[in-house]
Amino acid sequence: MIPSVLPTYNRAPLHFVKGEGAWLIEEDGRRFLDLGSGIAVNALGHANPDLTAALTEQASKLWHVSNLYEIPQQQALAGKLVEVTFADTVFFTNSGTEACELAVKMARKYWYEKGEKEKIEILTFSGCFHGRSSAAIAASGSEKMVKGFGPVLDGFVHLDWGDHDALNEAITDRTAAILIEPVQGEGGIRPLPDQCLKGLRKLCDEKGILLILDEVQCGVGRTGRLFAHEWAGVTPDIMMVAKGIGGGFPLGAVLATEEAASGMVAGTHGSTYGGNPLGCAVGKAVIDRISDPAFLDSVNASAGLLRQKLEGLVAAHPDTFEEVRGMGLMLGLKCTPKAAAADVVKAGYAAEVITVPAADNVVRLLPPLNITEAEIAEALARLDKAATAVEAA
Repeated sequence: MIPSVLPTYNRAPLHFVKGEGAWLIEEDGRRFLDLGSGIAVNALGHANPDLTAALTEQASKLWHVSNLYEIPQQQALAGKLVEVTFADTVFFTNSGTEACELAVKMARKYWYEKGEKEKIEILTFSGCFHGRSSAAIAASGSEKMVKGFGPVLDGFVHLDWGDHDALNEAITDRTAAILIEPVQGEGGIRPLPDQCLKGLRKLCDEKGILLILDEVQCGVGRTGRLFAHEWAGVTPDIMMVAKGIGGGFPLGAVLATEEAASGMVAGTHGSTYGGNPLGCAVGKAVIDRISDPAFLDSVNASAGLLRQKLEGLVAAHPDTFEEVRGMGLMLGLKCTPKAAAADVVKAGYAAEVITVPAADNVVRLLPPLNITEAEIAEALARLDKAATAVEAA
């Protein structure tokens, strides 16, 4: 008999009932150190008092009115995002998947309104993950994502990661945009080198195409800058954001320049829940905190300490780990052929530490951005215990 909850997830046998900062409490009382943050969502940890206050205050006033009316909280968050980013305008969604749908529509509508209706193709890269909607799985193109869900949406060209010659050859009169993650998350914590991101920006400018960045997982302070592309000193035309922007509340956004968004006029897109007062009140509190330069300095300090400790862990367990990869507090432990990332994650449950598996046999570490030095030390002790258990199995 099918379960009452559709069985599309392979869930761990854990039942968390409470969260406190970087900690999750199981119903049996065990305390787990959370290095997954709900897959980079709980950027300020669980039950953060500032976010709780913002949500509670708004919940006592107004929850939902729809986008038929002006929403002051939405305007406040949009204004803050425009102030601290490249963007001129923002559309709010409920998720990264919805952000992907709009980013694709926005790019194609831009060229349609310019009279270049043939420009519909979007170039994407192996290992990418942009969500699970029809457009997002078509953007991925991998068998794992699209098998059984055909016909697949047309208009995406899939290229190998790092193949510069193939990229140049793929650009034609039909190319509308390049879509890429500055740091691949699901793909195994693969950062795009700064020079490559600069090169993509230059290429898009030379060829007259749009650059779309997916910062759903790597954005909102995760790499030590407010958004990961800032490290390369470039800006996109369109950017997808979600996960950390709501600090645990479902919220996403598409940020864009005035030019790139010029085709999106009244009636071309919408959302019933997107940008509701609750989500935007929490999102404003998140961005106010994380955009503070002093806070980002603390993220970089914590990231440096965690990476140093992880390098020591790799050295101590050469049969389990090959390397540390990633940026800021978006890090991955690449496992050796002798050890499966899934086994390390499972051993972590026994050691009461939460991590997240990824492709390329990588264990993702995505702790809250405000994790403490003491919690980092405890994390390493528990990861060491997990690695020892894998080696003993």
